[in-house]
Amino acid sequence: MNFNTIDDAIVQQLTSIVGAKYVLFDKEAFEKYGRDETEDLVFYPEVVVIPKTPQEIAEILKLCNAANIAVTPRGAGTGLSGGALPINKGVLLSMERFNAIIEIDERNLQATIEPGVITQVFQEAVQEKGLFYPPDPASKGSCFIGGNLAENSGGPKAVKYGVTNDYVLNLEVVLPTGDIIWTGANVLKNSTGYNLTQLMIGSEGTLGIITKAVFRLIPYPPHDLLMLVPFYSAEEACAAVSAIFRAGITPSGMEFMERDALIWGAEYIGDESLQIPESIQAHLLIEVDGHNKEVLYNECETIHKVLEGFNCDEILFAEDATQKDKLWKIRRVVGEAVKVKSIYKEEDTVVPRAELPILLKAVKDIGSAYGFKSVCYGHAGDGNLHINIIKDDMSDDDWNNKLSGGIREIFETCVKLKGTISGEHGIGYVQKDYMNIPFSTVEISLQKDIKQLFDPNGILNPGKVFN
Repeated sequence: MNFNTIDDAIVQQLTSIVGAKYVLFDKEAFEKYGRDETEDLVFYPEVVVIPKTPQEIAEILKLCNAANIAVTPRGAGTGLSGGALPINKGVLLSMERFNAIIEIDERNLQATIEPGVITQVFQEAVQEKGLFYPPDPASKGSCFIGGNLAENSGGPKAVKYGVTNDYVLNLEVVLPTGDIIWTGANVLKNSTGYNLTQLMIGSEGTLGIITKAVFRLIPYPPHDLLMLVPFYSAEEACAAVSAIFRAGITPSGMEFMERDALIWGAEYIGDESLQIPESIQAHLLIEVDGHNKEVLYNECETIHKVLEGFNCDEILFAEDATQKDKLWKIRRVVGEAVKVKSIYKEEDTVVPRAELPILLKAVKDIGSAYGFKSVCYGHAGDGNLHINIIKDDMSDDDWNNKLSGGIREIFETCVKLKGTISGEHGIGYVQKDYMNIPFSTVEISLQKDIKQLFDPNGILNPGKVFN
């Protein structure tokens, strides 16, 4: 699509809506807001606008709709699929001032918050009241709730507790036309009309801008146990995942890390205490949690018995909170650790959990055929495998022109295994060329029609999800 550029008259109108302090067009602002955590991509907007109220956002969208100006909503900029990149210039609309926890309703186990609240800040606020909001992406200490909603984020706890959309009851949304709506009701059951709430979650900022969210909460589980299990074979580690579930155990965390993922993560945080023998090729990080310690010890015994049937080394049980925190920190920084090691691309694949060994083998075989190395890790309990493709010694020509063929083969393998091409990072800008793998022409057309209905002029986050 062709969009109009922003002239002085538009800048003046934007300034009248939010104030001069919150309309930025200097190089420093463009550097900050023109990138997220997706590879090394940079796209400058023409102006950065930082509103505070739904009404201000409504006025901005009305103005841009009338003037045919692209608007790219942005949270904390921690995304990995380029969803917040202003690839069509225009207005970069930052949600950072929407940072209030409006209400924690202890009677109804609910909370109403704005999308600019940092996920961990929200979790800690409800935990102080004995409540729990489980979704916890690796970037929970910096990512915004709004970004979690846009991508339907999960994280390690998703294996037991579910992902973001499992906790959303109602949303306040500003539509691209400037209309402000609520999508549902603050209730646990709702069979009234189409489910607009769930439609908005995972829509990557292409259908509307969320300005408030009502979440359901659960009681906080006070106890947890954590074990690190080394395997001589990465495929055996993947195979053990399904066996643990078949034994009747649902861990609160079930994370897979290849050898390099664990080593690089430990190096990144400066931890030298983990000594990994050359024979160990992968680890599972397994957590159980709940309200009864005795039940948790019994679950760990069951897991131990299951693992006796696999080729693994001595299991490490975390002795205290400090050791637990260290192990989880290593897991959470793996993505950052890979990023500082090499130019890379991260693919966010997902298959039924029992198919993980097949997927992992296919990834390695495809890597051999195309000449790339991969470091794999992820939420194994969900079948969610993060594949970090490392440039390493690949030529620039192979990296830029041939690698996409290998990525396509990986995605085709996922779909053949009844999985799909993204589990929690979204499609955004970098994966949209692959949407014809999981979806037919009819299915893509239906989704584009939904976009057209919500955003008839196509101004909101254009160039994302679909070509």
